[in-house]
Amino acid sequence: MIIDGHCDTVHNFLMPASEYSFNKKNLKGHIDLPRLREGGVKVQVFALYVESKYNPWRSLERCLELYECFMQTAEDNQGEIELARSLEKVIKICNEGKIAALLSIEGGEVLQGRLEILRVLYRLGIRMLTLTWNHRNQLGDGVYEKVTGGGLTRFGRDVVKEMNKIGMIIDVSHLSEPGFWDVLEISEYPVIASHSNTAALCSHPRNLKDEQIKALGERGGLVGVNFCPSFVSVENPCLSVLLDHIDHIVNLTGIEHVGIGSDFDGIDKAIEGLDDVSSINNITYGLLNRGYGKRDIKKIWGENYLEFFKNTLKE
Repeated sequence: MIIDGHCDTVHNFLMPASEYSFNKKNLKGHIDLPRLREGGVKVQVFALYVESKYNPWRSLERCLELYECFMQTAEDNQGEIELARSLEKVIKICNEGKIAALLSIEGGEVLQGRLEILRVLYRLGIRMLTLTWNHRNQLGDGVYEKVTGGGLTRFGRDVVKEMNKIGMIIDVSHLSEPGFWDVLEISEYPVIASHSNTAALCSHPRNLKDEQIKALGERGGLVGVNFCPSFVSVENPCLSVLLDHIDHIVNLTGIEHVGIGSDFDGIDKAIEGLDDVSSINNITYGLLNRGYGKRDIKKIWGENYLEFFKNTLKE
């Protein structure tokens, strides 16, 4: 079972039908139904990313617009894809031959400082929240806030506790390092970095230090490896170096704490050999060539996610 922990494809759903259609193979973008099928993806996490121009006061409005657009697209393709709200539902949808979709929100500014909004979004089917994007919001500082480098705010801490309570996955990608450590101190459940790579191999601010990766693994968390070229390598962003990132995480945490978080449609282009989701199995071939066994490859592609969902999502 192939699970991708992060994409930004919902924005494509807003395009005119003459430019993009989810149920047809497109020249634009990285993901659509035909290419998901070609790649063998069974579970796709779709992020609702609210652009900075809507922050802070129109962020919730924009988020709901994206949500409705996703739901309408899923309804139009109900024999092919369905929203899952629990691990049990994920498995049921996949067994019916459909693609299971999980919804995340990228940026806690949509909460507008209110826990009630978090609970409403959960009722709508949102099952993951990336606490910040790269900049500051009411929950804490993002990775680009280098001057202050703050951690979680009081509200951010309350959000983490409430997410634990209701069964929503905490995503620490984009979060400042102090905020990362605050989350791990507060959260009673494992957390995910859904689309981040290793700083040891590529020192981009969005990538995680070894001690962060180890701490995620020790707490049962997961790192979703990102296909963005600038997160893979400054000099040589290629499939081989992406596999190096997987190797590095495995060496730090064991095979059980790494997955894929492509960031498709949130990046201008992917690395060579991973042009879109239909070519995603090139990772499989690369791992086989490096001596990974089929059992370990199954863990990287999906079993690690299923175990993580079992420990974080409530039925």
